[in-house]
Amino acid sequence: MSASRMILRETPEAAIGDPMSVVFFIPGPLRSFTNGSDRVVVEGSFSTMREALSALCASYPGLRHRILTDQGEVREHINLFIGNECVRFAQGLATPVFDGAEISVVPAITGGRRG
Repeated sequence: MSASRMILRETPEAAIGDPMSVVFFIPGPLRSFTNGSDRVVVEGSFSTMREALSALCASYPGLRHRILTDQGEVREHINLFIGNECVRFAQGLATPVFDGAEISVVPAITGGRRG
């Protein structure tokens, strides 16, 4: 294994307060709120999706109301994935995150042509 390759922690049992980083993948329609970035690395001490998302929104405040409702829940038309797991079907915003996690923000796509 080369020295430049990142090793990901396989389990979400990071000690509370341990510094860590996660990568958020930002969809095209929301990139204007991240200065055009398609990936944002967030560093901090967090253990849940809610805490990681809070850190993302602290750095890019314009994202908050596009991803979360006024009550702090994920908007109905937004899906959040940690790897391939949709947090909506896991523990929601309480879903554990781990160091090196890759989090995708995926807006729902509706519509289309009736056949």
